[in-house]
Amino acid sequence: MNAEEVKPKRFYYILHPRPVVVIITRCANGKINAMSASWITPVSEDHPTIAVAIDRTSFTHECLEYSGEATINIPSFIHADLVYKIGTSSGREIDKIERFRITLIGSKKISTPRWSEAVGWLEVKVDRYIDIGEVRLYVFNVVESYMRKDVAGEWGWDTRKASILHHGVGRAFYTVGRVLLAG
Repeated sequence: MNAEEVKPKRFYYILHPRPVVVIITRCANGKINAMSASWITPVSEDHPTIAVAIDRTSFTHECLEYSGEATINIPSFIHADLVYKIGTSSGREIDKIERFRITLIGSKKISTPRWSEAVGWLEVKVDRYIDIGEVRLYVFNVVESYMRKDVAGEWGWDTRKASILHHGVGRAFYTVGRVLLAG
């Protein structure tokens, strides 16, 4: 079978939709910032590590350079509009926490707060980074991680109760579909 081909407008569209997160950072002068990101991946279990690609011109990059820590907050599908607004505005120009009425609560092991409405979250500290093209790929040590009990268990999300948000392209978001069990 010889399938027809299509070349995507950008190479990474082949890898979307991807889970999207809201990164909360502590910035200079005590300001707290929020940024949506979908270029995130687990890296290691032993020691728990994730990587996130963040544009070096972004305010979040500036805040991470200042504090060296963040919370990675997992939104539910009901937060699509908010996630889009957070991702298409700059924390240099507006206070996103105030403008979008993001409720924050204290974290367990770091000073940066987390988003109270997230269905899951990671508390992370910068381990190292590498500059690639226009981004800085941050490698974070995960110092704490939790999911809300009403939508998850020790083996992960209960997709009958929660559907974490995935970003497609632009304004397009997706939710998790049906569960398929192999074998």
